[in-house]
Amino acid sequence: MSKVSYYTEEGLKKLRQELNHLKDVERPKASQAIAEARDKGDLSENAEYDAAKEAQGMLEMQIAKLENTLSTARIINESELDNSKVLVLSTVELKNQSTGAIMKYTLVAQSEADLKTGKISVDSPIGKGLLGKKVGDTAVISVPNGTIELEIISISRN
Repeated sequence: MSKVSYYTEEGLKKLRQELNHLKDVERPKASQAIAEARDKGDLSENAEYDAAKEAQGMLEMQIAKLENTLSTARIINESELDNSKVLVLSTVELKNQSTGAIMKYTLVAQSEADLKTGKISVDSPIGKGLLGKKVGDTAVISVPNGTIELEIISISRN
């Protein structure tokens, strides 16, 4: 059984659009490519046919993965979230204890993560380390280059 993943309404809408695009646009293209390759003759020595079949298999895996993700996806009602601790969709202002740098991140589902816009995955090392912490807590997080200590300055919702 897959674990439940939480999304914003916007994030879930993007996943559904991607799935629809794969099913309605990419799947027919893959079928057409296989038909065209089949028409070129002997299938035992037809590299184009083999490539088209492999591409179709990859596409079907991608569709199945998205369908599975959507089947376990839940929309988060932001108005009911607790601001006293870090949860999914929390916007957290942090202070790096060693450098003094102030950072601001919003914790989101993995598929919505985008570091450029300050959205980090709750499944990332930093995201996991922050979950459940409160203002004033210091999260000690193992990252690839060692350990960082992040003090939670504030928790809010967008």
